[in-house]
Formats: sequence, structure tokens, C-alpha cells
Amino acid sequence: MATEQGVTITWLGHAATRIDTGDGRVILLDPWLQTNPKVPDDQKNQPRVDLMLISHAHADHMADAVPVAKAAQPDVIVIKEIADYLEAQGVVKTNGMNKGGTVHWNGVDITRVDAVHSSGFMENDIPIQLGSPAGYVLRFSDGFTLYFAGDTDVFESMRTIGELYKPDLAMLPIGDHFTMGPRQAAHAIRLLGVKRVIPIHYGTFPLLTGTPEALEQEASDVAGLEVIALQPGESMRSGKVLSTIH
Repeated sequence: MATEQGVTITWLGHAATRIDTGDGRVILLDPWLQTNPKVPDDQKNQPRVDLMLISHAHADHMADAVPVAKAAQPDVIVIKEIADYLEAQGVVKTNGMNKGGTVHWNGVDITRVDAVHSSGFMENDIPIQLGSPAGYVLRFSDGFTLYFAGDTDVFESMRTIGELYKPDLAMLPIGDHFTMGPRQAAHAIRLLGVKRVIPIHYGTFPLLTGTPEALEQEASDVAGLEVIALQPGESMRSGKVLSTIH
């Protein structure tokens, strides 16, 4: 994919995701690790992170952003308001961007795209709002393209994301209640025109009732669709599901 060794995508649990590029770099998305009940114990610490991406400012997506960033010293590409907040917490190497913008990072083009959700958390009993939520499109050097939707409902502009970037793989939330459920996610698949999907943001709490099986049923009309239902800690690379991350 990106190189002869390919890109390895590991779903750590909930929305937390690790990507190992073919040239040995590590990308961490939505770093909620330590208190995430779905992240395997041997994956809660990520000693090497070269790039961190955060979709929005809810605790179940960035609770460990500061400690991971301080320990690993990665580049951090986020919306400007989150970048300012992280800098105030002592995080260095931030790159504040906004929707529609693209950052070129070590052979990967990273574009921040829209999402329909909210973005904030409580700090010292005070609500903090940090920008607006988003997804990411990552285009690797050989053209392999991943769409990480973050937390979102389905929205019509997913059609534009599909037309502009033509993702080979989409990571879509399916849990319902806080994000789209299987029915909406199935329509997102149709709008995107994508054939390979990793479901995320489901099963973490009882409220998140959506399942990969329900997604497959709702999207049964999509010819050639492959729903890749990884277990937390499992990986996929070049179409092959791996049991552990290397």
C-alpha cells in the first residue's frame, strides 16, 4: 500500500486507532487509552507516536492527548482551538488547521473534513468548547486513502468526500445514541461509494447498541461491501486481518 510493507491499521477500541506506515512511523488517532475499557492492557501505553490526530475535544477521544504528547513528542495535527489548548498544557509541535485544509506530513496528505457532532469537555467543573468536530482523510504515497470519520451523523457532504478523495477504506461510527447508528452508517457508505469499512465507536458502553452485524444487514444492497469487524487490538494490512499489532 503506502510502501512494499503496506500500512497497518489497528483498532485499539472505541475510536482510538493506531496506524503503522510502511516506513516505520506511527500515527495515533483519538487517544483515549488508559481508562478506555475496550483497549487491551498491552496497548494502553503507546511509547512511540510520531503523529497524533484528534477529531474533536470529547474526553473519549482526547483524554490521553497531553500525557502521550509529552512522553512521545509527536507532531500533533488538530483544529486550531485544540492546538491552542494543548500548547497551553505544555504540548509542543502542534499544527493547528481547519476543515478543508491539508497538511503534508512525511509522505502522507492529511485533510480535515467535516463531521456533524459537538466538541468540548468539562475542566474544573467548567465547560470548555474547542472548535468544531471533524474527520480526517489520509492519503498515503501510493494513493491508498483512509477516511476516519470521527464522531458524526450521516451528512450529504459525505458524497463530496467520496467524490474528491475516493477512500479505499472508511472507519465509521455505528454505535448510535451519540453518533450515527447502523442505518445511517449504511447510507454513509452509499454516499461515500466505499467498499471496505471498519466499524468503530460501538459496544464501549450499554448505550452504544449498534453492531457490525446490523450494519451489514442495513447495507446489504451495497454490492461488494466488506465490513471488517476488528476486535480491539486487532489489525488489518493490505486486506488481511492480523491478530496482533507488530
